[in-house]
Amino acid sequence: MNRHALYLMLAAAALLCSCQSGRVRIEGRIVGADDRQVYLERITPLARSVVDSAAMDEGGNYRFDVRGVAATPMLYDLICDGERIPLYLSGGDRLTVNSVGSVVRNYTVAGSEESELLRRFYQPFVAGLQRLDSIASAPGGQPLTQEQRQTMAREYTREYRRIKREQFRFIIENKSSLAAVYALYQRLPGDRYLFNLQSDAIYYRTVADALAARYPESPYLTTLTSEIARLDARLNLSSSIAETGYPDLELPDMYGRKVRLSSLRGKVILVDFWSAESGNSNALNADLKVLYDRFRDRGFEVYQVSADTSKPDWIASVQEQGLPWVSVCDFRGEASPAMGLYNVRQLPTNFLIDRSGVVVDRDLYGDRLEKRLAELL
Repeated sequence: MNRHALYLMLAAAALLCSCQSGRVRIEGRIVGADDRQVYLERITPLARSVVDSAAMDEGGNYRFDVRGVAATPMLYDLICDGERIPLYLSGGDRLTVNSVGSVVRNYTVAGSEESELLRRFYQPFVAGLQRLDSIASAPGGQPLTQEQRQTMAREYTREYRRIKREQFRFIIENKSSLAAVYALYQRLPGDRYLFNLQSDAIYYRTVADALAARYPESPYLTTLTSEIARLDARLNLSSSIAETGYPDLELPDMYGRKVRLSSLRGKVILVDFWSAESGNSNALNADLKVLYDRFRDRGFEVYQVSADTSKPDWIASVQEQGLPWVSVCDFRGEASPAMGLYNVRQLPTNFLIDRSGVVVDRDLYGDRLEKRLAELL
């Protein structure tokens, strides 16, 4: 089961959890496992890391005593025979996790309301994925007839829709739970979204609003808010691209006046993402000013987006460097929807848009940018 999307979207929340911590005890019995070791894995911002292991005795009994667990519930995995049981743990918890036979399909959990609720979603979802895989596998690896392919497609579609209905139902019925947050990020094979871009935004908002009332201090609430902003940005992107041919932006300048990127339409535009805090910003801007002076009268413009969070520092930098182009900033740093719209992963980054509104190149600096501008202008 691929849970990469969940880790990417939720793992960063671990950085935000309460500094309070406590001790957690997990014990139980696992019968029928080939492996005699059980592992506890913590989801961190950088990776999944094993924090403890325990040997099972002859009867399959095991026990963990883990210290330093955050007071706010966070996601962990209990691992045996290569199968993962997801758990939400918080300091002071005392859990019993048992399993007979297939570790995931038959496990039970007691002592944690959120972990038990997560089990009610996770086990049926995994079973559904296994059924989809079984339906999609041709019997004996033999070629299928047209009738067999049609039958397979109908069965696959029915099962796919059933799993989706159950997933939506679980999220809505348990919207104030952390288990619903987990369910939001699970995807069936080939799916990019839970349902579609617009509907996903509604589901995420529903869970975020309910979670705010029950777990106002949860770091996952911050993660959900960021995800909603990204979904909104993608929705705006869908409509703005149809009009401009590139992701449109509308951000405030140093005087608070909002400037649309599309207001520069008809020019060759460099959309430049930078930060005044970056050590090389002065040198890069100095080089860009030389090119700006050379090409501005021929139809060249710069729309420079700052990833800074301090308004005084950004304004001081713009004024001290005497930046002559459009300078904008929303002071949301790396959480800015503008960063998400252009999929900015590092700073500095830039995109070159030609007169017809087509993004023709990116990350051009110095001589390379000068040569490209000469070609376009």
